[in-house]
Amino acid sequence: MADRAADPIAALDVGTNSFHLVVARPVAGGFEVVTREKAVVRLGRGAGEMKRLEPAAMDRGLAALARMRAVADAHGATIRAVATSAVREARNRTDFIDRARRDAGIEIEIISGVEEARLIHLGMLAATGMQDRTFLACDVGGGSTEIVLARGADEILARSFKLGAVRLTDRFFPGTTLHPAALPACRAHVRSQLAAIRTEVTQVPFDALVVSSGTAETLARLVLRRRGADLPRSLNRFEFDAGEVRAVVADLARAGTVHERRERFELEETRSDIILAGAAILEGVCDAFGVDGIVYSDYALREGLILDTLARRELLDHSVADDAAMASVRRLAARCDDHPEHSTHVARIALEIFDGLATRLDLGPEHRRWLEAAALLANVGVFVSHAKHHLHSYYVIRNSELVGFTDREIEIVAQVARYHRKSAPKVDHPEWAALAAGDRELVRRLAAVLRVAIGLDRTQDGRVKRVTARPEDGQLVLQVEARRGADLELNLYAAGERRALLTEVLGEKVKLVEV
Repeated sequence: MADRAADPIAALDVGTNSFHLVVARPVAGGFEVVTREKAVVRLGRGAGEMKRLEPAAMDRGLAALARMRAVADAHGATIRAVATSAVREARNRTDFIDRARRDAGIEIEIISGVEEARLIHLGMLAATGMQDRTFLACDVGGGSTEIVLARGADEILARSFKLGAVRLTDRFFPGTTLHPAALPACRAHVRSQLAAIRTEVTQVPFDALVVSSGTAETLARLVLRRRGADLPRSLNRFEFDAGEVRAVVADLARAGTVHERRERFELEETRSDIILAGAAILEGVCDAFGVDGIVYSDYALREGLILDTLARRELLDHSVADDAAMASVRRLAARCDDHPEHSTHVARIALEIFDGLATRLDLGPEHRRWLEAAALLANVGVFVSHAKHHLHSYYVIRNSELVGFTDREIEIVAQVARYHRKSAPKVDHPEWAALAAGDRELVRRLAAVLRVAIGLDRTQDGRVKRVTARPEDGQLVLQVEARRGADLELNLYAAGERRALLTEVLGEKVKLVEV
C-alpha cells in the first residue's frame, strides 16, 4: 500500500452548536488549508442539561456529516472527527456514534474536556505565535468553555467547564424576550464556576487572554463596530480589552428581544439568540482572572486537530522551533515563487542592510520580520503572471492565509512586496493611500531597503556574500563583498538604479562600493 502520511487531512469538529470541517494539505513545517465547511446543527439544543441528544438534533447532525463526508472525499482527504460536550455528555451518544459510522461513514472520537483544551491550545499557538509568552487561552463553545494557562507550548493548567453559549442560553435565556433577572443570574453562575481555578490562574502572571470560537469572533466584530472601524479581512491577532467586552455585553443586554438584537447589531440568525450567553461567559473570564488585554485567534480545536494528526504521522519535527508566521510565509513562497533561492538570498541581503540602518530609520524587531516576509514573498505574483508580478504579489499575499500575522501586518507585508520594483509608493495608489500615515512611512522605509537588496541579486545567483552599511562624510556607504571570483558590475548597477527611495527616506546620498 502506498504511504498515505502526506494525504490531505479533514479535521471535523462535532460541536454542540455547529460542526466545522477543515480540509488541509500537509506541507513542510505545517499545513495549508484547502477548504472549510460549517453547519449550524444545534446538536445540544432542546436537550435540557445535555443528557440526551434529541432525535431531530441527531437527524440534523447526520445530514451535516454526510455533506462533510462528501467534501472530504472530493479532496481525497482522510477524516479525523472529534466530538465535544454535547456528545460527550449524552446518555444516548452511542446511538449517534453508531449512526454516524453507518450512515455517513465517519468514525467519531469522543474527546475529554482537557483533551479539547489541549487541541485548542495547539491551534492558538499556530495562529498567534505566542510560543515565547505566557498566556491564558479561552474557547467559548456551545456546550463548554475550555481554559488553558500556558507558557508557550507548555501547559500549566487546563480545565473544561460546563459553560457554553447554547447551554447557558437554554438555562438563562430560553425565550425570545430578555427577562431583567436573566443576565445577573447568568453572570453569577459563570462566576461561581470559574472560582474553582481563580487562585491557580491569578498566581501566574500572564501577558494576554487569547480567545477563539464563534462567540469570540462575534464579540471582536462588535468591538470593531463600537469603535466605528471597518472590518479587516482577517481578525487573527485582533486586539481588544476587557472594558470593550463589558461594553458590548451592556449593548447586547439593552436589546429586549432576540429579534431586536439581531436587527440592531446585524447578527446572523443562528448567532443572535446565543450571543448574550456567550458574551457573558467571556466577560466572566475577564472578571474572574483580572484580564485586561485580549487577542483573537483564528485557529482553535480543528486546526489543533490537524497539527496533532500531522505529529502522529511524524510529519512535524517538533525539535525545530519555527515561528508560526514565518513558517506560513515560507509555505506560500514555496508554492508560488518559481525561484525561491533568489528570494531567500534577497531576504538575507535586506536584513543585513536593515541591521545597519534600523536605528537611523527608527525601525524595530517587528519591522525586521515584516521586511523578511516581504522579501520572501516579493515574487509570488509570478504564479499569476510575470508581467506586473509586483501587483499580483500584493493580491496573492493579501488573500492568502498567513497565520501569526494581524490583518494590519499582512497589509504592510503585502505592500512592501508590491513596491519591490517599478514605481515607489504614490498618493494615487489607493491601497497605499488608505494606510494610516505612520504605516505609509513604514512601507516606504522597508520597501526602500528591499529595492536595493533585490538589485544586489540582479544576477539571481547569490554572488553577493555580504553587505555592510556605514555612514561616511554625510552619506550612507553600502560596502558590498562578492563571493570568490564573482563579478558584481551588473548587481551594483542594478542596486544603484534602485536606490532613489532609500536616498529619499534617509535624506542623504547612498553610495555602493565593492570591497
